[in-house]
Amino acid sequence: MKNFFDYDANSPQERQERFANYPELSRFYIALSEELAQDEYENFVEAEKQSYYSFSPNTSNNQAQWIR
Repeated sequence: MKNFFDYDANSPQERQERFANYPELSRFYIALSEELAQDEYENFVEAEKQSYYSFSPNTSNNQAQWIR
């Protein structure tokens, strides 16, 4: 399953899918976008993405390794 930040916000279909999977978080970001200026909102979202990805495990390196 995709995380909240993996969805393409420019795609209506992906926005619907994101809203279906993360309704509370989606509502939060919708409300936030209405309250902040465009550049403030974009900076906030980018900072949240960077924060999320810095703490999430790297999923591209999922090869099994033997423990010696």
